Amino acid sequence: MMNARTYGVLLMTLLGGLLLHGQDLDLESPAILTFEEYMGFVKKHHPYAKQASIKLDMAEASVLKARGAFDPKVEVDYERKKFKDTEYYDLLNTTFKIPTWYGIEFKGNFEENTGAFINPQNTLPEDGLYSAGVSLSLAQGFLINERMAALKKAKLFTQQSEADRRSMLNKLLFDASTVYFNWMEAVNEAIILRSFVDNATVRLKAVERSVEAGDKASIDITEARIILQDRILQLEAADLKRMKAALELSNYLWFESVPLELEDSVLPQAPNDNILALSQLEVDPKDIVNALTNHPILESQSAAIEGLKVDRRLLRNRLLPKVDLQYNFLSEEYEPLDQFNTANYKALLNVSFPLFLRKERGDLKLANLKLQDATFERTATEVSLQNKIESVYMEIASLERQVDLSEAMITDYGTLVAAEERKLFLGESSLFLVNSREQKLIDAQLKQNDLLAKNYIAKVTLFNVLGTLEQRVQ
Repeated sequence: MMNARTYGVLLMTLLGGLLLHGQDLDLESPAILTFEEYMGFVKKHHPYAKQASIKLDMAEASVLKARGAFDPKVEVDYERKKFKDTEYYDLLNTTFKIPTWYGIEFKGNFEENTGAFINPQNTLPEDGLYSAGVSLSLAQGFLINERMAALKKAKLFTQQSEADRRSMLNKLLFDASTVYFNWMEAVNEAIILRSFVDNATVRLKAVERSVEAGDKASIDITEARIILQDRILQLEAADLKRMKAALELSNYLWFESVPLELEDSVLPQAPNDNILALSQLEVDPKDIVNALTNHPILESQSAAIEGLKVDRRLLRNRLLPKVDLQYNFLSEEYEPLDQFNTANYKALLNVSFPLFLRKERGDLKLANLKLQDATFERTATEVSLQNKIESVYMEIASLERQVDLSEAMITDYGTLVAAEERKLFLGESSLFLVNSREQKLIDAQLKQNDLLAKNYIAKVTLFNVLGTLEQRVQ
């Protein structure tokens, strides 16, 4: 959770509608928005994070809908005709059906038909007729049918939706973390340049005093002022970059479906080592295949492939003939049960079979091609992820070496600038040489700032490619 000061600043910004402006950074008592607080806020409140959860809810609703095909049903058909005081017919048919997993359906029925002009085949005993029986598909529709396939695919869709939710959340957090590190780089760049503006200001005042004392020529004031103006110009560009980065960061700050905006007084803080430490990966670069076992993108594609296999199985089943059988025991009374026997029954047999099966064979061929396409896509995705992981590992190792080298360079450039400044005020150097040395130091510090941001981004890229970034954000 955010600390009280940071949350207070964000809430004041929300209520007051404050916009970013070009004020100086508050470096004495800033409000800190840590990486961990920021990522937790994004994961909890960003609309995309909530949208990802909605997809899973929709998948669960699809499973509930598919299960409805197996719900018991009560059906009542009632029809009556009366004309000029003559009751032509009064027909009642009530049925209770229990579908089962395979192509079998149990049924209980009660019929009562009366009237002066009813169809002879509808003539029943005076108190009606009870029946109990079963209907089943002996070939097509027995081992798999539409309702079985729909439920299997709904369950697979739930698995796919969960994987897609994780994948969406990973991408959201990756984009958000990249924006955070860009903001952090921009803020640090402004802080670095501000310190050198201060140095140039102090140096200009020192040169002015030396000119007044007659120790230096007045042209040195012009050169010192040009240096200060150049530093201010660099700082102005850095402040613009910082404010644009802060505005981009604000796209990821939400609270209760309301967007927030940052004030200039809020500063970033580098993430804790344990959040992005490579030692926490528990992944050997040489064993990348196992590292991708639970990758959300691959899990989503695997679930889609299994769904296509269900479709293919259903279409294969349609190559079989339709053989539908119904058998019902008949009785004038529903009790006792031994009233139902094989002596009184009603049976139905329906058989159909297309001669050429062109539609069925075409559908099956399309299903096989779709399955092949999805399988090829998953294989290509897995190889791409493996190569991406290896590439990011190499990038991180290179960036860490570059950061170490840049630290050593900064130390050496700092030593050169300090020595050159001492020589300047001893009259053994010039402002041009001091400025040249200092510019090298500025470039080295800005380069290190850029390398640190790239290193952080490379690490979150690795966790994103592994599909585990959302697991690291609480």
